[in-house]
Amino acid sequence: MKEALKEAIKAYKKLEVPVGAVIVKDEEIIARAHNLKEIKNDTTKHAEILAIQKASKKIEAWRLEECEMYVTLEPCAMCAGAIINSRIKKVYIGTEDPKAGACGSVLNIFADYKFNHKVEYETGIMKKECEKILKDFFKELRNMKKQLAKGG
Repeated sequence: MKEALKEAIKAYKKLEVPVGAVIVKDEEIIARAHNLKEIKNDTTKHAEILAIQKASKKIEAWRLEECEMYVTLEPCAMCAGAIINSRIKKVYIGTEDPKAGACGSVLNIFADYKFNHKVEYETGIMKKECEKILKDFFKELRNMKKQLAKGG
């Protein structure tokens, strides 16, 4: 999760929502990514999707059956669906997303539906650190907006 947090910091510095993801196969990181939605003007440029694309390219296969993902924020429905479709074995999640989380917070795509692939998942991995970067980011963003509103 420490490596996923490093990716989240990269997103933070780019004024992207600070979410980072890494994919591991045989105890080696094969892909890493962070959100690029704002920079790319593309709603699909979430850390999880980008990491899946990189991992597939690296191993030259779309099936990531022997892979595990570490992600700092609970995946949304789009990302949870991509995780299922890529056949990732297990996902380690830093903190919940009470607004858009699809792995237990708003709904649970991994557990509540019968798909052709079952994803194992574990939450609360380095939870405090994953929460802190998000809280700091949104606090800073609100302060920047206030400054702009004041003309500063």
